[in-house]
Amino acid sequence: MQLGMIGLGRMGNGMTERLREHGHDVRTYDPNVQSRTAASLEELKAQLEPQRAFWLMVPAGKITEDVFQDLLELADKGDTIVDGGNSNFHDSQRRYGEAQAKELHFIDAGVSGGIWGLEVGFCLMVGGDADPVKRVEPIFQALAPEDGYAHVGPSGAGHFVKMIHNGIEYGLMQSYAEGFEIMEHSQFALDLEQISGIWRYGSVVRSWLLELLHTAFEEHGGNLDDIAPYVEDSGEGRWTIHEAIAENVPAPVIAASLFARFASRNEINFAAKVAAALRNQFGGHAVKAVERAKAGPDPR
Repeated sequence: MQLGMIGLGRMGNGMTERLREHGHDVRTYDPNVQSRTAASLEELKAQLEPQRAFWLMVPAGKITEDVFQDLLELADKGDTIVDGGNSNFHDSQRRYGEAQAKELHFIDAGVSGGIWGLEVGFCLMVGGDADPVKRVEPIFQALAPEDGYAHVGPSGAGHFVKMIHNGIEYGLMQSYAEGFEIMEHSQFALDLEQISGIWRYGSVVRSWLLELLHTAFEEHGGNLDDIAPYVEDSGEGRWTIHEAIAENVPAPVIAASLFARFASRNEINFAAKVAAALRNQFGGHAVKAVERAKAGPDPR
């Protein structure tokens, strides 16, 4: 079938290639990429036959909102807008209502697979009304590996499930990170590349994330010395914790993993300074002074 792909970053480009490999007619628009079929949204629309399907694969937030609002004015009755980015599910529910008011269809599609999706497929968690989902289903089936796609519920459900998916991912990654740090600091001269390698076979902690960690060790000479200890977050972990609080569901592992990412960004950990100062005050415990560079000659 025909599809208008908006956004040709790492994910959008890989999805476009995979769809074309499966015989779909994909027209593309990205103002920052030359390898596109359309120079504007208007031209993209003209290249598609009614009833059109537009797929947004752009960063969540303002960019997604701007493109969505443009499509609301541009698309014709019966057209479908699919948001495949990591949008907040509340935004997706609102956009569904705005699309309905224009007699358009809106589908929220949670997409997981990263840069490997072109080769192995993208896991798809789709939310929206049954009829438009069914019409776009050939696209979903081509993108996903076997048994890797599901229509999980009504509007917002796709992005909600993807949010939880990413929250779980935070916890899994942090667990691996802490375990390997303990081994890195142990009394044994452990080969972490070797250990991550053997754990891929038969171990109860084997997973794709572990396979990727082993690949990282291979690519960085058996250690990660050239990688800065700074971990960003893209929002889904925060949203997962917000929902856990709203639903009175304890989620200590996901919360701790998010806070660990925050801690990785503190070049100077003021909380540790406070704790050290307090231990000194009430117990006389020694504090370590900050090492400062020796002053050079006065330039004046």
